[in-house]
Amino acid sequence: MSNCSSCFSCNTCKSADKPLEAFIKTLPMETSHHRVESQSTKCGFGLQGVCCRLCANGPCRITPKSPRGICGADADTIVTRNFLRAVAAGSGCYIHVVENTALNLKNTALAKGKIRSEVSLRNLAEVLEIEGEDVYDLAVNVADAVLADLYKPEYVQMELIEKLAYSKRLDAWKALGIMPGGSKSEVFSGVVKCSTNLNSDPMDMLVHCLKLGVSTGVYGLMLTNLLNDILLGEPEIRFAPVGLNVIDTDYINIMITGHQHSMFTYIQDRLIEEDVVAKAKAVGAKGFKLVGCTCVGQDLQLRGAHYTEIFDGHAGNNYTSEAILATGGIDAVLSEFNCTLPGIEPICEELQIKQICIDDVAKKRNAELIPFKFESRVEDGDRIIDEIIAGYVARRGSVEMNLLPEHGNKNTLTGVSEISLKKFLGDSWKPLIDLIVSGKIKGVAGVVGCSSVAYGHDTLTVELTKELIKRDIIVLSAGCSSGGIENCGLMTPEAAELAGPNLKEVCKSLGIPPVLNFGPCLAIGRLEMVATELAKEIGIDIPQLPLVLSAAQWLEEQALADGCFGLALGLPLHLGVPPFVTGSSLVTKVLTEDMKALTGGQVIIDGDAKSSADTLEKIIEEKRSALNI
Repeated sequence: MSNCSSCFSCNTCKSADKPLEAFIKTLPMETSHHRVESQSTKCGFGLQGVCCRLCANGPCRITPKSPRGICGADADTIVTRNFLRAVAAGSGCYIHVVENTALNLKNTALAKGKIRSEVSLRNLAEVLEIEGEDVYDLAVNVADAVLADLYKPEYVQMELIEKLAYSKRLDAWKALGIMPGGSKSEVFSGVVKCSTNLNSDPMDMLVHCLKLGVSTGVYGLMLTNLLNDILLGEPEIRFAPVGLNVIDTDYINIMITGHQHSMFTYIQDRLIEEDVVAKAKAVGAKGFKLVGCTCVGQDLQLRGAHYTEIFDGHAGNNYTSEAILATGGIDAVLSEFNCTLPGIEPICEELQIKQICIDDVAKKRNAELIPFKFESRVEDGDRIIDEIIAGYVARRGSVEMNLLPEHGNKNTLTGVSEISLKKFLGDSWKPLIDLIVSGKIKGVAGVVGCSSVAYGHDTLTVELTKELIKRDIIVLSAGCSSGGIENCGLMTPEAAELAGPNLKEVCKSLGIPPVLNFGPCLAIGRLEMVATELAKEIGIDIPQLPLVLSAAQWLEEQALADGCFGLALGLPLHLGVPPFVTGSSLVTKVLTEDMKALTGGQVIIDGDAKSSADTLEKIIEEKRSALNI
């Protein structure tokens, strides 16, 4: 399998992860990395967002000679409508996740199941001003409060946002009229606005995008993390292995994909129970191991201190998943949400890897759907385990192993959160603030979001990160971006050598890397919580902080919803490539220029790592100057 003469194609995209790139070149099967070249010709109308196919008169394309579609919609309307539709879909995905997480918390509490962090529960209940007779009653009441907010109609403002969001930002959002009603209703309304011959006001639709950004950030991101802490345990800082080296073929290996960690917690716990381990040993394995992939793998990694017996480590991000499967060392894929590439299907088929989906939103074509139902979790869990064992017996011995044990590293710092970081700093943000004020840390950059291959696998993300830390800017990462950065070694203490002299000194004195790993895409909400706490401590609003964001290789509609949250927070947001809006001069101007006067945020488009870092560094220096530091 590793013989280059038998490979599918050596025309693969570049990767920041050179060992991975070399490995993929040798594979006798097609991956997304191979398909980049065949899809290199892009539709110019699609890139600009000026194609409309909402009705049977179309598709209509806007050109200088044809500035309006048949219905009369111009470029501004068509572009904004397409953009809002994408943001609404992305927001809907996150609201789906927080809804399921709240339901899982409620059902667990009603069944008097395992609440792993009562401290997290009581802390959240205190913030939300919710009481309960005991821990289970309290958990039910918290979950019900979240669900009640999600289900409010659009015209009724959500209540919990007043308790969760930073007061100075709340004032700004109220002044702009972007306080959201019920999250699900806001998604619904956004979709309706985008339909045929309805809304044609670009500014109204852009305002709706900001509303969706706020509800996505506060509920889909922040609250999901806080609910997960209750169910799954708070993150704890530790060193852990990452990369393809985590695969141990002595075990039955299950690769997990998605965002909804709480949906497979029962199975996760069941896999280490004595009778289930005995089943594994009976067929020649030592037991079971979960191999992390995509965001849910990073969430397991984030909380890995609680799951050392079952979790082997995080192997890679979305566009590493095909390579992980191509090793032959994975026996089953358990998926429950996005970042589960359709491209894994033929690889799973060829290598006889069992595919099981527990949420139909992530149903793969050749996968078995066993929907997660709390009330039947025991029977369904045992059924899933038995099917995985049967799959292991059928494939092991007949499938060639093509492992890459040298890939990745053994000492990536993980488990960073707003809670664990503050504990690390002595239960105070003052040490970090002092380092920023002194200039030892020039500023903070959140490098977040997706991984993509169209412009090179993690290439811009990793190179930009290197440029930022070289300038004494500490990087906080969350999302598939973290998977690429960690596999390239930038989250190890040794990476301090790549930092500027001041940041290098800080890292070495504290024993930390210059890039801190907050975990999954959901943890973008944790970065917001860090920003809020720093702003509160200093007594300023979030846009005044020497803080910038980059979603250098954004990929999905969810990333656009994340981006709208960043803009609503008033933060500069760097993107390597623009969203599909450049066909509208109005939308482009609002996002890149006018937004600064509205929220404090702005979109910066730059596909070059060095010049992007120059721009972000300049913004940080301007913010430092305004603060007289």
